[in-house]
Amino acid sequence: MIRTVVISAAGKGTRMKELAKDKPKHMIDVNGKPFLWYLLENLRAAGFDDLIVVVGHLRQHIEEFAETYPHKLTIVNQFAIMGEDKYGTAVPVLAAREAVNGKPFLAVYGDNLYSVRDLNAMNHDDGKCYVGALPHENWQKYGVLIPGENNRLKEIIEKPDHDVGSKLINTGLFAFTQEIFEACEKVKPTPPKDELYLTDAVTELAKQNKVFIQPIQDYWKDFGSPEDVGAVSQFLKERGE
Repeated sequence: MIRTVVISAAGKGTRMKELAKDKPKHMIDVNGKPFLWYLLENLRAAGFDDLIVVVGHLRQHIEEFAETYPHKLTIVNQFAIMGEDKYGTAVPVLAAREAVNGKPFLAVYGDNLYSVRDLNAMNHDDGKCYVGALPHENWQKYGVLIPGENNRLKEIIEKPDHDVGSKLINTGLFAFTQEIFEACEKVKPTPPKDELYLTDAVTELAKQNKVFIQPIQDYWKDFGSPEDVGAVSQFLKERGE
């Protein structure tokens, strides 16, 4: 059973505009608590208790939160390990390599929210990798998953500008073996920002038939732009959370 989760919370959150001017977007208030709190609580309710939070931009806010959070969090400073010049979704995963300590693990984007049931469903300790998938009407805005035979992933195409035969999107929820680290090290920077994409590493493993698609059954909530704050707030109120 997997107990470890790497939570990526190092980014600047530029799409949140003024709301993330003086704190990470993961610390933006939702119904009296930081957004990150809800993600952590759902992870714990799903049985994950080795929680590794990778911080970077304005990290002191998350570090202070960790001191008051009633359960143990391992804080990893991405900038101290990887430097401040490396950018992209593969970087926090690489930064957490030592903290993961050889175990299989889940990786999640810290600005996404998932149900306890869907988090439980990702607990595949079978030597394979998985990516959480959801059909989406605005698939062009996301990484699109191209399925292969027997529920395998063929590749992930980032923000395609044409129909690629799939509307399944990457929800930022993964189950990984240690092989992800070597794959991340091989990722080449993508212009114009020279980003190192985690999805490129996942595609590399998919080409070796090592990645499977896990459907999201309940919900996936993105927390990337100002309008998402009100939407997530209302969603949680309706659920009584």
